[in-house]
This record gives sequence, C-alpha cells and structure tokens, in this order.
Amino acid sequence: MEFNVTRDGLTLAGIYEPAPQPNGTIAILMHGFTGDRGYSKTVLLAQLTQRLRQIGVGTVRFDFNGHGHSDGDFANMTVLNEIADAQAVLAAVQTRIAPAQIDLLGHSQGGVVASMLAGYYPDLIHKLVLMAPAATLKDDAIAGRTRGLVYDPHHIPAQLPMDNGKTLSGFYLRTAQLLPIYETAQNFTGPVCLIHGTADQIVSNQASQRYNDGYKNSTLHLIPGADHGLDGAARETTLQLVTNFIAD
Repeated sequence: MEFNVTRDGLTLAGIYEPAPQPNGTIAILMHGFTGDRGYSKTVLLAQLTQRLRQIGVGTVRFDFNGHGHSDGDFANMTVLNEIADAQAVLAAVQTRIAPAQIDLLGHSQGGVVASMLAGYYPDLIHKLVLMAPAATLKDDAIAGRTRGLVYDPHHIPAQLPMDNGKTLSGFYLRTAQLLPIYETAQNFTGPVCLIHGTADQIVSNQASQRYNDGYKNSTLHLIPGADHGLDGAARETTLQLVTNFIAD
C-alpha cells in the first residue's frame, strides 16, 4: 500500500507491504546512488521484501529525493538530505504503524544512510543490515574521483555532469568529504549484518571490514566473486543471509 512521506515540502514515494502473519517487526529498506525502491520483482530490495514478509516482517521501501517517483532533483541530492529523508520515513513508521521493532537495511549509499541513521537512533533501531555499504564515497570525494568523475577536490565545481545524463552537485562532494560515517555508525551497538562481494568494483569490501572493526556486535560476510549489486549466484546467498539474520 502507498506510504508516502513529506520531508521539507518534498513528497517521498514509499510503499508499505505488511507481512501476512506479522511478528511485530518492520524493516525499512534503502536503495543506493541513482537507484530506486525497486519497481521490478527481480531487484534486490523487492526480493528482500518478499523474503522478509514470509518470516513475518513487514517492509517499507521508498525513493530518496531526486530518485524514482519521489520529488526533488537529483542535482540537489546529498548524503545529508538522504539521511533527512530516512529520518522522516522512520518517524512516519513509528507514528503510522507503531511496530514493536524497527530494522534498517541499506544497499550501497543506502547502507551509509542506514548506518548513520542507526547511529543517531540506537535506542529505536533493533537490527541493521548493510549490503555493500558505500562508505568509500568519502575517500573518493577526498581523492577527487567519484563514479567516473575526475575533479579537483580542493576546488569542486558547483555541478558535475555524469555519463548517465544526471548532474551531481558539488555540494554533494563537499559534504561527502567531511561525513563522519564510521564515527556516527559505531554509536549503534545492536546486531549488525555486513554483506559485501569480493569482486565489487565500485565499493571496496574494505569499507565493510572497517565497519566491522568499529562495531561491537557485527558479523561480516564476504561473498567470493560477488559484484556490487550482489547479482547472479550471490543474490540467493544474500537473501538467505539477511533472512536468517533478521529471523534469528
């Protein structure tokens, strides 16, 4: 069912899929850079939703600002305002659904957002799943190379055109350089499941290893040969790891 949320005048397109036999837990799922909440049954977040519903966990998925069917311009997107998006969704889940427990799941940049939101709300979040979390976006911004873009990290232009036709804002990169990703994330002391492919060419699995080093209660799963999207044979492994972790 529709689960739209308003944040600073922007409508975020969300969907709530309750479990047939709910156990009181709701999982909020967050997509990555240039992605969406999953409008095809074959994409990761949609597949996770179906698996989680089978074990009694309802899900809320949404498009970040400037993505999918949500309001906003991609050129204005930053990790900071994606955290604001996620916080607005979290508040809406609390008030509208009022679940006994809330879990956060994020892929790629959505993993960074989920990790930081959990760090801000350690008292509200039950479990955290980070799939190929793109914490290297900070290192990339500092080095002056982001998703195929090359720029002077000390003199970042206002806008940078991307190969996919989208425009990335310089402010995205300026804020990315200063994000306290791991410092904020480690404030969450609940159970964490980290999943990363060893053949990820977009985000080094060293990001997940660094997360694992900072958490007090985490498990790291490195999937041999898996890419950033955790596609192919790695998809079933990922779905099973997440389901087992949430159900445990």
